[in-house]
Amino acid sequence: MLSEKAVAERALGWQRATHASVCDVLEPWEHGTVARATRYPSYYDFNVVRVEDEPAMSVDELAAFADEALAGLAHRRVDFDDAAAAEPLRAGFEARGWLPSRLLMMRHEVAPPSGPDVPVEDVPYDTVHDLRVAWHEEDFPGRDPAGYHAQAREVALRRQVQVLAVYEDSMPIGFAQVERDGNAAEITQVFVHPEHRGRGCGTAITRAAIAAAGDVSDLWIGADDEDRPKALYERLGFRPASRSMQFLRLPRRSQES
Repeated sequence: MLSEKAVAERALGWQRATHASVCDVLEPWEHGTVARATRYPSYYDFNVVRVEDEPAMSVDELAAFADEALAGLAHRRVDFDDAAAAEPLRAGFEARGWLPSRLLMMRHEVAPPSGPDVPVEDVPYDTVHDLRVAWHEEDFPGRDPAGYHAQAREVALRRQVQVLAVYEDSMPIGFAQVERDGNAAEITQVFVHPEHRGRGCGTAITRAAIAAAGDVSDLWIGADDEDRPKALYERLGFRPASRSMQFLRLPRRSQES
């Protein structure tokens, strides 16, 4: 069994490798790395200022640096490796209109218990497009994705994506997505349409994604550390590995421009 420190280091290494596989710009700065994927400017995860230590900078100083480092992009994002280092700045970022997200990375270590017998199918990527759009609207209501879905599709296909879906009345109502790099994998997305939640679909899809990942050295999943899905993932054999914090300033709505 790996130690907590070793698992945390592996989680960070996985996140670094994911950036390295997609971003064409990885520039060191005093407290971390600026990562940019110039081909995918609307994909926030790959256009960020990474803070990899305790920066001893104010919110205004970090925001100003992000403006410089991410110039030309519609959004701004600052990611802290250590959520504890970011927490004192949270209120300041929120007061300036940035959205905080505390992310828990989890590693699969124990086989999941038996669960509901819900059929799950392997499907082409585009089969669940409408669910992806619904999810984006749920997270960012009224925001134009501005090419995000096409960019996300290209990235996922580069990373050997596998998509699994649950159907009802011949329509997909939930899906999960597995992406691979070398001998490791991550369940990058799990979503069930709001009208179909609470019936075991999320559990069934996640269990199917675990099985689909196969015999890998590491299987990861990310969860909002302040929301309920992490409890589901723990029941299915995932264990906490690391906690980070992301601050996102969304693009302006067209009427705000």
